[in-house]
Amino acid sequence: MNNAYLERAKAVIPDPQILSVVAPRRARQLALGARPMVKCDSPNHLDVALLEIAEGLLTYYFEGEEPKVKAVDEAAEFVSDDEAADMAAEFEAAINEGDND
Repeated sequence: MNNAYLERAKAVIPDPQILSVVAPRRARQLALGARPMVKCDSPNHLDVALLEIAEGLLTYYFEGEEPKVKAVDEAAEFVSDDEAADMAAEFEAAINEGDND
């Protein structure tokens, strides 16, 4: 495990108990074939998961809470509500077309 990645991930998820659940779960997903969201020099799945957390690409939420997704919040600054609705409709249509194939 890369200690630099661990320290960066701790800055995003400071609670060690939560971090010790989130990172291994993502590492398992990666081991089972999930695509990494970052380029990482290490082949270790836990390092990749920690780097994803450190980059703000992976987060968590408790049951009953709304997920806090940094990328969505940042995107909202650049896209109007109407544009977002149009994009969501296009995305849903593309998914539905894929289901029919």
